[in-house]
Amino acid sequence: MTNPERIDAHQHYWDPARGDYGWLTPEMTVLYRAFGPADLAPLRASCAIARTVVVQAAPTVEETRWLLDLARNEPSIAGVVGWVPLDDPHAGTLIAELAREPKLRGVRPMLQDLPDDDWIAKANTTHAVDALIAHDLTFDALVFTRHANALATFLARHPALRAVVDHGAKPPIAAGEASGYAAWAQAISRFAHFPQVHCKLSGLATEAAPGWDDATLAPWVAHLLAAFGPKRLMWGSDWPVLNLNGDYARWHAASQRLLATLSDDERAGVFGGNATAFYRLTRDPAG
Repeated sequence: MTNPERIDAHQHYWDPARGDYGWLTPEMTVLYRAFGPADLAPLRASCAIARTVVVQAAPTVEETRWLLDLARNEPSIAGVVGWVPLDDPHAGTLIAELAREPKLRGVRPMLQDLPDDDWIAKANTTHAVDALIAHDLTFDALVFTRHANALATFLARHPALRAVVDHGAKPPIAAGEASGYAAWAQAISRFAHFPQVHCKLSGLATEAAPGWDDATLAPWVAHLLAAFGPKRLMWGSDWPVLNLNGDYARWHAASQRLLATLSDDERAGVFGGNATAFYRLTRDPAG
């Protein structure tokens, strides 16, 4: 791999004034403000990150359209992962319409927030999944360990759907290895069994207790690497959520150190090449 573009495979932009971020409340003072490309630009530059994949943060089609509008004239946005109602019988038509936007690269249901942990296994998503596959779009899975059975059922049902597990399935790092590691590790190995599934090295700092360091994260990163291998891992910042328990440069530097045993080509894949291939990212003619 020859010097691939460095890509942040998972970050967010939002504006609370839009009114559809149910989880984002004024009490979350670190996050409760608008975040846009100008805020991220100096952080990206400090880590030599060329472009990013922006991921939905509200379960609305309106937010997806807003992100696509933002991406249209923003060269630093390589792709958008939006939201659609996957169980709507007309979801296929909606996906076909949204797919006319070249920067739409996938969709993400907010599974972690749904009241039914088994929803993705039980819901009738056939029309939506068929449309995702037809338009070469991807599926981001925002899950915890408790969703393992349901997600595995869904993945087995749709072997042609390219999928990625966000944030390493949010491991219980703050609770320590004695509490929840074994079940989480088993879930990760189960997901990795599906060859069409990738995983994001992102969100781990947020799941750790304050004061985390390389040693805190090392066993969790090691298992993700052992399960998925360097060709199916992609680095993401999860900024600005990351600001709850870290910062862009700190997480980027820690990730570099934690992957120091990889070859140059393998690291280049994790920090850009794998995301470019998975999301089918193309160069922005305006960039």
